[in-house]
Parts: sequence; C-alpha cells; structure tokens
Amino acid sequence: MGEKKYILAVPNFSEGRREEIIEAIVSVFKDREGVTLVSVEPEYDFNRTVVTAIGEPEPLKEALIAMAGKSYELIDMREQEGTHPRIGAQDTIPIFPLRNITLEECVQLAEEIGKELFEKYKVPIFFSGQNARTEDKKSISFIRKGQYEGLKALLEDTNHPDYEKRKPDLSVDGKLSEKAGATIVSADMEGLTAYNVFLATEDLNIAKAIAKAVRGPSGGFSTVRAVGIKFPERDGVVVSMNMFDCANTPLYRAFELVKQEAKKYGVAVTGSEIVGPVKLDYLLNNLEYYLGLQGLRKDQILEYHLMK
Repeated sequence: MGEKKYILAVPNFSEGRREEIIEAIVSVFKDREGVTLVSVEPEYDFNRTVVTAIGEPEPLKEALIAMAGKSYELIDMREQEGTHPRIGAQDTIPIFPLRNITLEECVQLAEEIGKELFEKYKVPIFFSGQNARTEDKKSISFIRKGQYEGLKALLEDTNHPDYEKRKPDLSVDGKLSEKAGATIVSADMEGLTAYNVFLATEDLNIAKAIAKAVRGPSGGFSTVRAVGIKFPERDGVVVSMNMFDCANTPLYRAFELVKQEAKKYGVAVTGSEIVGPVKLDYLLNNLEYYLGLQGLRKDQILEYHLMK
C-alpha cells in the first residue's frame, strides 16, 4: 500500500449573506469519507464564500461536483450582486497538490471535474491555471473581465471581436447559463495566502497608496496583489493582500514593507491577520526571520508528528 494522496481545494461560490443557502451548499462536504472540511468563510460585502477542503482525489472530486450542483440550484446569477468579481454561482474550483501527489495528477483531476460538471449540469466551464487552453485564460481576471453581466452580453454577440478569445471551453451554445453563469476550474502548484495588515488611520487613500507600493505590477512583489480597503466592522483601514508564493516572498517581507511605507505617512501598523488556512512552512519562515533561528526543522515541532 502506497501513502495516501491528498489534494487541497479552495472553491468559491457567489453567496455570502444567506446563512441557510451557505449551509446547504457546504453540507455536501460533511460526513464524507476521505474529505475534511477545513474552513467556511462567508463575506457579506463580497457576497461570496470561500471554502477550504482537503481530501483524497476521488472523494474530493465527488464532493466538489456535488457542491457545484447545490450552488447552481440555490444561487441565481440574475439576482446576485456583491463587491467581489464573479461570473457564476459556483464561481471557481481551484485545486492544488498537498501531499504525495503531483501537479500533473491535479491537472488531470481538474479536467475530470470540469468535464463531469458540464456533462451533468450543462453549465459552461472555463479551464484556468495549468489547465488553461490559452495563455490569456491562465489568469482568472481575464476570464472574469466584465463579470457575469458583461461577459454574458459579450458572448451573446458571436460577431464581437473578442468572442473567440472569451468563450467558454465547454458549453452548449457558447453562452453563459442565465441562472448559473459559468464555473472556472483550475489546478496550480500553489494556492494563495490571504493576508491583511491593519493601519491606525481612517484615510483610505493611505491604504491604497501602500497597496500600490506592495503589489507586483506597480513596483512591489511580483507574487503579491494588494488593495487598500475599509472593513466597516472595525477601526482603521486595511492593506489586503493575496500572496501567491509565501515560500519565496514570505509574509514578513510584505509586513515589513507595509510598516516601512506607513512610516512615510506617520501611520502606525496595529497588527495583521491571516484569513483562512495557511501552510505550516509559511509560518515557520517568519519565525526563523524574527527570532534569527538557524537550522529550524519541522520535526522539532511536536504537533508535526501528530499530523503525520
């Protein structure tokens, strides 16, 4: 018997407000052999929920397909609105290798998920990440440009100059589903780590300026995307980051850059938070840095042996 294979999935669906709908969609992960539901994180303003699950390939695939079916049934994109970009009820299904499994195996599983979803529900599928059919479609933001409303209108005009570039990879008629929109399925080596740094000011322009300094395209880290936002429920403003490679761009580096930039404005950093699950390695490299630890090994952490 070989060691069991494990995949990480971080699917997102377009409902973050109605608790009974969220519960119904997420319930497909519960009491399912070979699948562990790690976290469920609804966001009211985004009107979106991020689910994190770990599982063996086949049971996890079945759970993800069942989840999408529930999303298609319970979410109507003609009525859905929120501040997060989206094109579908089950907006994204990204999977990543976690243990004893290769990226290639994950790419194959993502292909199966996309094809089975389309066969079962006839909802259009876009393949992204390592499964992308074109270079453009490797980027989710390219696929989602215009969101549900804009993409739906574009695909209804087959003479549109961007029609061929933007149409779904699997579909009945090249259009979005009226009710369900479309689903983006992908496999990649690394998922993102969501990281927020809090500033002691109500000036949103300062958070936006710092975010610009941190994110890749405007002079910061190539593997970081950042925005300045205000969370209505708490004091201060936030530099909110999606970090795509915390091995090579650790959290501490982004944190220190935010602190350095904040000094220019005479603004204090009051703290930070990791949103959702994070890999142990991405905490340890910060520990090594701040304590100047040398030669720290994972097997020195007692709980690591329990995880094995």
